[in-house]
Amino acid sequence: MRPMRPFNFNTSAELFPAAIRKKKRAGFTYRRFGTAAEAVQFAMEQLPTDSLNGAYLQVEEARFDQNGIRSLYESEAFPLPRRPKPDTSTDADAA
Repeated sequence: MRPMRPFNFNTSAELFPAAIRKKKRAGFTYRRFGTAAEAVQFAMEQLPTDSLNGAYLQVEEARFDQNGIRSLYESEAFPLPRRPKPDTSTDADAA
């Protein structure tokens, strides 16, 4: 993984999710956020996977695709608390 350039998570950002073609109702539409951190968190924790695939984040002149959004979310510099990862172990195995 190559090192990221400094990124200002406090800059306003615009999120353009991909349209969900398989569903009758529209997916998430364009949304503007006060900070890029809020936009990244929303994309990773709230958007359905099919909306995130093809989505992009615009921060000033920089544009981030799904992989770029994920890199920002997983970076050590990400300032917001992340949603806990789901526990993949099951109690049924112990019984």
